[in-house]
Amino acid sequence: MFSRFLALRYLRGTSGQQGERFLRAVLYIAVGGVALGVAALVLALAIVRGFRGEIEQKIIGFGAHIQVENLQDAPILPDALDAAALGVVPGVTQVAPAVLDFILLRRSEQQTEGVSIWGVESPPPYLARSVSDGTFSFASDAQGRPGVVVGKGLARQLGLKVGDQVVGITLPSPGQMGLGEASRFKAFHVAGIYETALADFDDVYVFADIETARGLLSLPDGAVSRYDLMLANVQDAPQTVALVQKLLPTNLQARSIYEIYGSLFAWVRLQQSIVPVVISVIVIVAAFNIVGVLLMFGLEKAPDMGILASMGASGKMIRRVFLRLGLSIGLVGTAIGTVLAVAFAAVQHRFGVIRLPAEAYFLDRAPVDVEPLDLVIVAVVTVVLCVVAAWLPARFASKTDPLRVLRFR
Repeated sequence: MFSRFLALRYLRGTSGQQGERFLRAVLYIAVGGVALGVAALVLALAIVRGFRGEIEQKIIGFGAHIQVENLQDAPILPDALDAAALGVVPGVTQVAPAVLDFILLRRSEQQTEGVSIWGVESPPPYLARSVSDGTFSFASDAQGRPGVVVGKGLARQLGLKVGDQVVGITLPSPGQMGLGEASRFKAFHVAGIYETALADFDDVYVFADIETARGLLSLPDGAVSRYDLMLANVQDAPQTVALVQKLLPTNLQARSIYEIYGSLFAWVRLQQSIVPVVISVIVIVAAFNIVGVLLMFGLEKAPDMGILASMGASGKMIRRVFLRLGLSIGLVGTAIGTVLAVAFAAVQHRFGVIRLPAEAYFLDRAPVDVEPLDLVIVAVVTVVLCVVAAWLPARFASKTDPLRVLRFR
């Protein structure tokens, strides 16, 4: 079509009253503005999506999808619940007992920290992959001391390294203080150090064999602090909680991971909802800058439009030229911006150019997760905005009076 041919010609190389370089620079600036807006929005969506994925992976990997606990903050005795019945609930793939309680972990008289000992039968898969030093093992060393696995934050606070000896110390409960209950001691060796970059976890939890933890805490045989349920799909946790709760006695409750770590998930959702909205303003501003650019272009090309009108070109055809020019700017800018965003995302994924303070963001680098659907949505919305922004200049150009323009020329 003639309108498409003319629009592409104007986009590739232009000339006018102020010279070819001026109009070309104006169009390049318009294309560059759209490209930068698209690149910023795509990267923002990729980082927010990646950030959410990484945080959820850490939280879900560290905790159970559903936890069954005693409302009275007491151990669950073997005869209080049939754990096997929980395993047949639809969607439940694993039921793991866990023993947790607060203890003191001492390396020396001057180096003691309050921690939560977490007794498990087998290492959680995510934490087993997160070991930065040593191994996730509870095997005893040559001196017969069972192994424990500590977080990197706790290891830094106590100056621990793999092979060091530590002592776990239990304290009498507040109601038993002064009634003769003595503290219990257990020597361990540090078998491994894990790192999740979640300070709430790395600084607090110490993992040990469940039988060793049960003995240190003087729990009856078979007693547990809670049962951890894993699901085939963690998204089903809220619905599965209701099914599990029906099998529990009145003194036990089931909670999904979204309830337990609700504040963290809410924080992630807040980031996901706000950042794209703020960054989208860049695309909107870039698109509506096209109004000024095309109005300027229309003034420069008024003689050409007058000549076309005098040769019989209708206002509709002239309007179509400017709409196609706006469409071309949007398409080229979107293509360039998308390529830039995807290229930078690949570099960030490979080299971690953007670094983050782990104590604030739980990650040491900005994660990226480019979703093809995001690329399509951003591209469509940007191009539509560019065409809408081109409508006013197109309408202005279509009203050109050929006699006045040619007389002025």
